[in-house]
Amino acid sequence: MLIFSFQETVIRKALPILEHIIKGISNHDLFLGQCFKIADLGCSSSKNTLLVVSNIMDIVIEVCKENRYKPPQFEVCLNDLFGNDFNTLFKLLPDFYAKLKKDKGKQFSPCFVSAVPGSFYCRLFPDQSLHLVHSSYSVHWLSQVPDGLESNALNIYMAKTSPPNVFEAYGEQFKTDFTKFLQIRAEEIVCGGRMVLTFVGRSVVDPSSDESCRLWELLAQSLLDMVKEV
Repeated sequence: MLIFSFQETVIRKALPILEHIIKGISNHDLFLGQCFKIADLGCSSSKNTLLVVSNIMDIVIEVCKENRYKPPQFEVCLNDLFGNDFNTLFKLLPDFYAKLKKDKGKQFSPCFVSAVPGSFYCRLFPDQSLHLVHSSYSVHWLSQVPDGLESNALNIYMAKTSPPNVFEAYGEQFKTDFTKFLQIRAEEIVCGGRMVLTFVGRSVVDPSSDESCRLWELLAQSLLDMVKEV
């Protein structure tokens, strides 16, 4: 529950940015079509996923009202890895749809939700098919463990005792992954479309600082202690 509460806080703090981005989209007349297509990448399976969808719809409808546009229909594509619990999300949809109809009244625009399983480091959607891509606290996860970590055997991530090549390996892997992510999304997003991405960062340069890695160091130590007891 603590994780879900933290995610909700992040989602709500990002609302002003989301509003700014969606207003920018309206300048390209992308709300004038029949359907506004949204992708939420790394959606997970909690109620926060549909909170994001609801927030986006609220902002789009409000912007349309300000510009005297008819609100579009919405197509929402929820993406996560194949092992994600999409069934839990689907079970939340009946109440979600009912709340939309109740809250929106005459302004209700149909919303069609689907799941798109797969890694967001691969192609997921047709060329120029998305108007808005959203991702909350997902893009910092790498596509794979970097190569060349043999010298980091007693750690499960970057740590104060890790040699320099470990930091370089993680940095290169992120650079490779994020570059690929941007290149793929550039093919999938329509001209004038936007992305809103939030992910974990740090306020200091040192990647092994307690701010970034203390949790993983404690977990590594716990695993080593368990091994000693076997």
